[in-house]
Amino acid sequence: MSYISKEEKKIPINDPSGKWSDLHLLPEWEEKYYNVYTVRKHGKWVMLKALKPEYSDKPEYQAILEKEFDIRYNLCHPNIVMVNDMEIVPGVGKAIITDDAYGYSLRRLIDEKRLTPKIVHRLQTQLLDAMEYIQENHIQHVPITPDSIIFTEYNENLKLANVGYDQADTLSEQDTRVDIESYGKVINEVLDNLPASLPHLRKIAKKCEDPDSSYRTVADLQLAMERRSSSQLYVFLCVFIAVMAALLMWLSFV
Repeated sequence: MSYISKEEKKIPINDPSGKWSDLHLLPEWEEKYYNVYTVRKHGKWVMLKALKPEYSDKPEYQAILEKEFDIRYNLCHPNIVMVNDMEIVPGVGKAIITDDAYGYSLRRLIDEKRLTPKIVHRLQTQLLDAMEYIQENHIQHVPITPDSIIFTEYNENLKLANVGYDQADTLSEQDTRVDIESYGKVINEVLDNLPASLPHLRKIAKKCEDPDSSYRTVADLQLAMERRSSSQLYVFLCVFIAVMAALLMWLSFV
């Protein structure tokens, strides 16, 4: 069973073929026009994104759903929830079918105080990799939040959900800045809920939210992360060499 939501609502599903079973609504992932579900398809858990009943029969909203499917179907990245198909599901209607994000949302991990160093590292690496891929493919999307970031249950790999809404010939500076600002907000909230202080990461996160920041693309942000990591590695190596030199000197006098 998927654990991406704190509250799951099971819905009766009538499918004589046996193809679909165990349908659950995920209120945590509700969007303005869409409901999100988990369900078994031929016994395997998948996720569904479908129009809410009040919009499902309106052609203009059906076109929006189909456009999102066309955009997301062509995305392929290990840190993005992948779209597999679009089908008519009993009791739901036409729905985008994705891989099941078997794990926990970052929102839930924050609320339950279950953040780990590995999760912080994934946010510094895998989330930025996914965001860079989105920008490279000129994908316009709603701002990334802790609710749309999933960590798989067993290895805590990051999966970004619901990223593809529209595709442009090129992204505006405003589009890319929204990504940077969203990243800063996510990291700042995580840091607010960590027992340890990470001043270097806090500095980067605050700079992300500064409208006058020099970070204009995800690539700029990745470079800042790498510079910090390289600096830390350099300091570590210097300290290690100094300690080893002192140890050798001490041994030579023993």
